[in-house]
Amino acid sequence: MRVMYRSAVCQRVTYDGDGRPERVDDHNGFEVPLQKIEGDLYGAELFVDGGGSCQWRLSNVDFGVKYRMPTPFGEGVMPGSGGGVVVVFDHNNPQRRVSSPINMAGADLRIVENYYPWGSESFIGGYVQRVRLSGRDGSYLTYNAVQARNIYFEPVLHRSYVVKSIAPKKSIVGEFPKFDYPDGTVESERQNKPSFEKLQRIRLTAGEKR
Repeated sequence: MRVMYRSAVCQRVTYDGDGRPERVDDHNGFEVPLQKIEGDLYGAELFVDGGGSCQWRLSNVDFGVKYRMPTPFGEGVMPGSGGGVVVVFDHNNPQRRVSSPINMAGADLRIVENYYPWGSESFIGGYVQRVRLSGRDGSYLTYNAVQARNIYFEPVLHRSYVVKSIAPKKSIVGEFPKFDYPDGTVESERQNKPSFEKLQRIRLTAGEKR
């Protein structure tokens, strides 16, 4: 888990696009290992008030899950992105934000998300196979949760519903990766990522037929 603290007391100077100096809050980021609590449950405790002469305050945390050992998908398959969460505790932009923030109130933040294995093949710049986690809003979810003090994250992996993609071998305007969905349909996606809504429908429809 990546943790970011900020200080309004200790500031630094940056320069805008016109070269004019401006003072901004200093920041300090570092890694925090997650400790195994029991079973598949891991956790960490953080200080909201980091203290010190700079009066550091917790700004945001960045954590999640991904395939570390993608060998079930074949030889030479690389682990890719997916299954990430950013929780923001103040009104500053986090170091990573790739989705529209979800505003949450209250001290308890419970995040339960569905994920699907996504195996991809790309050719431009060299042939690469990766396995990612496809979820809501792509790879990362961002939460604005100023009051949050307890965060619970449960990733639900639907292993049986694998989506595969093959990218174009040449960069041609109007050509997009083709996605092979678990129900056998093949579609091109302009956003270069699987349709999470379609994956959800396929799984739920399959469940209703059982």
